[in-house]
Order: sequence, then C-alpha cells, then structure tokens
Amino acid sequence: MSASSSIAAPVSLDAPRRAWLTDLPVLLVAVVWGASYLAAKGITTTHTVVAVLVLRFAVVLPVLVAAGWRRLRALSAAQWRGAATLGLILSGIFLLETYGVVHTSATNAGLIISLTMILTPLAEAVVTKARPPRAFLAAAALSVAGVVLLTQGGGFTAPSLGDLLMLLAALARTVHVLAMSRIEAVRSADSLSLTTVQLGSAVAVFAVIAAFPGTGASPWSAALDFGPGEWAGLLFLSVFCTLFAFFVQMWAVRRTSPSRVSLLLGTEPLWAAAAGIAVAGDRPGVLGLAGAVLVLAGTTWGRRAADGAGT
Repeated sequence: MSASSSIAAPVSLDAPRRAWLTDLPVLLVAVVWGASYLAAKGITTTHTVVAVLVLRFAVVLPVLVAAGWRRLRALSAAQWRGAATLGLILSGIFLLETYGVVHTSATNAGLIISLTMILTPLAEAVVTKARPPRAFLAAAALSVAGVVLLTQGGGFTAPSLGDLLMLLAALARTVHVLAMSRIEAVRSADSLSLTTVQLGSAVAVFAVIAAFPGTGASPWSAALDFGPGEWAGLLFLSVFCTLFAFFVQMWAVRRTSPSRVSLLLGTEPLWAAAAGIAVAGDRPGVLGLAGAVLVLAGTTWGRRAADGAGT
C-alpha cells in the first residue's frame, strides 16, 4: 500500500507540471499576438501597409516551404485550389487588420478583433440553421455593448475608420473559419502545407497590389528606409507572431485539447489592451475601460457557452 502510494504521488504531481509546460508556450503565443498590433502600428503607415505585408510574409515563407516541401508536393490539385482560396480570404484579413491598426489604437484593434469568437458561432448558426443558446446570445450582446463603449473615447461619436476596418477584419476572420470548415479538400491536408499555401497566396496578392501605382511604397524602398527599430518590429511579426506561433499551435494541439489551446489563445485581447496601455500610452478613458471589460467578459462567456452547447 505504501509502496504504491509512493509511486503514484510523483505522477499526480507531474501531470499538472506537464500541462503547464504545454500551456506556457501557447500563452506566450497569445502574448505576442496581443503585442503584434502595437508592433504593426510602430512600423506601418498608410503609405507602407502593402509593403510591410509583403516583407512580413516573404521573410517567413521560405522557412515554411523548406520545412514542408515533401508534403507540399503530395497535395492534390483540389487541395491546392482550396488552400489558395483560403489564402485569398487571408490576404483580405491582413489588409483590413493592418490598415485598421494604422487608424486606431492598438488597444481598440485587439479588443475589436476578439469579436471573431462571437461572430463565428453566430454565422455558423445561420448557416446550419441551429439556434444558439440564450447564454451565448446574451454574451454576444454584452460584447457588442462593450465595443460601442470602447470606440467612443471621451463621448458618443462615430467610430473611427480604424475601428470599422477592425470590425470588418473580424467578419473576414469569421468567413475564413467557416470556409476552412466547409471546403472539403482542405480537411485532409496537413496543417503545415495548408498554412504554407495560404501564406504564399496572400503574399502573391500583396505583391500584385504593390505593383500597381498609387498603392504606396514598394517593398524594396520600404526595406531600405527601415532602421534597426523597424527591422526589429518586422522580424518580431515574422518570426514570433507567424513562424513561432504556427509551430507552437501544431505542437500544443498534439499534446493537449484544442479547447484548452483555444481558451489560452482567447486571452489575446487582454494582452493587446495591456500592451497598448502600458507601452503605447493608450488612454481609453472610463467609458473605454468599461467597454474593454465588457468585451473580455462577453467573449469569454460566449466561448464557454458555445463550447458547452457543442458538448
């Protein structure tokens, strides 16, 4: 009896430790994603949005191609088409997000984009004609009220252009998630190949846009104008917010539950708000802070209500 208990005790103590060893890298992904809005705002202007997007993904794409070359060659034509379609949607998401963060605060950007967690189940309910639970609808209303307060600043005015663009980006993210779940061909594709083709398609879109006159600085001229600070921001977005984040997600999902990963990644808006307030000096005011609390509470409640309905 005593021998068995002495053997069992370390196992029970090690299990939570192993869980946290998996959770901490995922939480770090949420932190860097939250900080990505501030980083993008620091290196991007209206004149350099497309150039920065080309540079951001051109840096990381060769690494993904080299890592998954064999699996890329094994993709079928239907899988290539499906992944490329998702890449076109992804390019729209990044354009909306990057232009949006130029025209609003990093705090607003991170919190408004978190509405994707509410919009996706609502859109899925429309498509499947399944009524969402009342708790989820209440959480959605709470989140919307939070966004209204958040975007008002010192008084009730029209939302800024950046706020509206971030809201459109949240809608585009919803379309991307639904398309990913409904394009039959991509369901059997491995995650690395799927992500590589999507990012490659997005870079192609950005490169085509950059080639047209009047779309801002070229990637080459933007790169030449970058100083050490801008290059540090670009490498942070490329290496940590894209490459590191992608591999951590693949690693973590194989070692813990997708719902646990989703819950940890759902803290992204909290880190975005913290970075905006602590580093950028964002001052959302009393109404803005109340709105931020409502958005965080609503998205957390809504995610749990949706998970509960799906079990």
